[in-house]
Amino acid sequence: MNPFAYSTTGLAVKLLSALSRARVNLHGEQNIPHGAIIFVINHFTRLETLLLPANIYRITDVPVWSLADYSLFKGPLGNYLNAVGAVSTRDPERDELIVKTLLTAEASWVIYPEGCMVKDKKLLERGRFMVSSAEGRHPPHTGAATLALRTEFYRRRIRAMLRTNPEEAQRLVALFGLQPDDLERVLTVETFIVPVNVTYFPIRARENVLTALAQRFSDDLSPRAMEELMTEGTMLISGVDVDIRFGRPLRAGDYLCDDPICSDIESGERFDFDDEIPSLPDLRRQAWRLMQRYMSDIYRMTTVNSDHLLAALIEMSPSRRIALDDLRRRLFLAATEAFEGLDLNRHASLEHKQTHLLTDDRFGRFHDFVALLAERGIVELHNGALLRRDMDRIRNWDFHRIRVENPMAVIANEIEPLTRLQHRLKRLARLSPRLVRKQLVRWLETAIEKEYDRDYSEFYVPAESKPKAVGRPFMVRGFRRRTGILLLHGYLASPPEMAELARFLGKKGFTVYVARIKGHGTSPDDLALRSRMDWIESAEEGYIILRNTCRQVVAGGFSNGATLALDLASRVDDMAGVFAVSPPLKLQDFAARFAPAIDTWNRLLEKMHIEEARREFVDNSPENPHINYHRNPVAGIRELEQLAADVEKKLPQITVPALLVQSHRDPVVDERGARRIFEQLGSEDKRYLVVNFDRHGILLGPGAEIVHQAIYDFVRRL
Repeated sequence: MNPFAYSTTGLAVKLLSALSRARVNLHGEQNIPHGAIIFVINHFTRLETLLLPANIYRITDVPVWSLADYSLFKGPLGNYLNAVGAVSTRDPERDELIVKTLLTAEASWVIYPEGCMVKDKKLLERGRFMVSSAEGRHPPHTGAATLALRTEFYRRRIRAMLRTNPEEAQRLVALFGLQPDDLERVLTVETFIVPVNVTYFPIRARENVLTALAQRFSDDLSPRAMEELMTEGTMLISGVDVDIRFGRPLRAGDYLCDDPICSDIESGERFDFDDEIPSLPDLRRQAWRLMQRYMSDIYRMTTVNSDHLLAALIEMSPSRRIALDDLRRRLFLAATEAFEGLDLNRHASLEHKQTHLLTDDRFGRFHDFVALLAERGIVELHNGALLRRDMDRIRNWDFHRIRVENPMAVIANEIEPLTRLQHRLKRLARLSPRLVRKQLVRWLETAIEKEYDRDYSEFYVPAESKPKAVGRPFMVRGFRRRTGILLLHGYLASPPEMAELARFLGKKGFTVYVARIKGHGTSPDDLALRSRMDWIESAEEGYIILRNTCRQVVAGGFSNGATLALDLASRVDDMAGVFAVSPPLKLQDFAARFAPAIDTWNRLLEKMHIEEARREFVDNSPENPHINYHRNPVAGIRELEQLAADVEKKLPQITVPALLVQSHRDPVVDERGARRIFEQLGSEDKRYLVVNFDRHGILLGPGAEIVHQAIYDFVRRL
């Protein structure tokens, strides 16, 4: 073995990491056992041959060798492969070397059972594993399974012969070149196969710096080389998440229990390494079983991402024309409801709420993938709809160009082995648009209810938390379905703060949804842990429910809820209007003024590891004690101020009709801040109403009907 090879590989990976924007995420390292291990890994890019051995070596501190296609052992690449412990698939001593190193567990091995890079990721044919290659289709190789079984066969045979036939045992020890010191290890370790899945996201094959350099310095760059530079070069330069998952180890010994195999293990006859032993057919059958098992495990560990779901939904759609808004809804359900009850791995981006898909697509995942398909000519975009090209015409691509020319098929193929997910996606793809809307609303309402129940249970504080009914979001269903009104309560409050306005608008015929902003309706301890992004997502959930119930939505809120409504209006294209009551751009409340100093004090104490002097809450004297918290988290005040600062920058982007209402003698919100919001709004149609009250909560109590009527007049006009 060559220890220098592994340090060389490690340095190469460090250099690669420094030069690239690829992010390697390891999962399931605890599944790697102690013993003799063959890692079986799916093969999509040349990056695996560098990333996997180096990362496995870093985890296990055991040298890692790998099998590589014989055609690669030419020129400088061949020298490099030899240096880092790769063995040619045509090396005549290959199998003996692998078995010997596994017997002693002096090295682990990486083997790609597909036998080549599977560029189209097509692995299934009529429910069976079949691998695509430039030469055609073939089953996955059983080489890794055979080598694991042969290793464990000889390990057990040496153990048996030491007991019954010491002379044969010594001959086997000599056959494998084992040293006396090796024998104890040979007899005590066990042979395992560890399935490993590598998933890349996103896959975007495009011209890049590497392709430009290659074209500049080479006149005869092959299409295959150009494709690999476009695909893998873009991964390195533009950034890609590389999720590497180690599955549960498979014991080779579990596949050696057939009587013929056990008889050969115990047989006193002399067996040389390549002899045709009586149990060979049984070993081959068990190798096939083991291969099927680890192939299933490899692809069951695929890290599902939004590109997978989108590609599958587009391919499965019974219609070639799909409205983009409808496709967004289906993607939302695919990323949420379709995963329920399935033991699947989701990309980190799918572990969070997916409301952005139905509002502003702020991470660009939907737009980026659809734009890629349009760029490649897989779809056309026209009048808010996606028109898919004829699937029969776009399936027959050159194997070495498919990652560039048909990324949709490549990405959809990767999750084809996930059969339960496939069934759910097919059902979702075939639902009518009307049923998709209904299913989306039903799922989201249920998810919001469950989330509130969890939060209330976790953060309930006796004698402080309000009754559970206080914090529940609710809907007032009016007889009009044209316009829905989203109401967002203020900081430290809960949905009943908006109840009088909701009932008033409901009696006028509007459908009204009053959202619960995350962290409210439970206890201040809950609010202290929430960020402004949590609040934004709560507002988005309410908007999505109404947008899929009514034809248009008007959003409005009180205090911090008003800021959230303005934020929503700045990002969502099809909002009908927005109203903001007492928006807190500039605070004059005592607690808010002292929050920065307290926050700085807390940070200083945290650095000094002094916990007892921290002050995380300040007292609050609420106008509505049956609704509001009596403790105000300092962290929450900072989030409130930061949200207001963020929204102020977006005010010119708001162009929908707008109404601002402010109390002239508000003790919490400075009227000058509300006036500044009004002046910076980009809306041509905007109104500013000042009421002469001496309180902050002007949606409840005496005179509130004036504000209610003004809001109704504004919405009715829309």
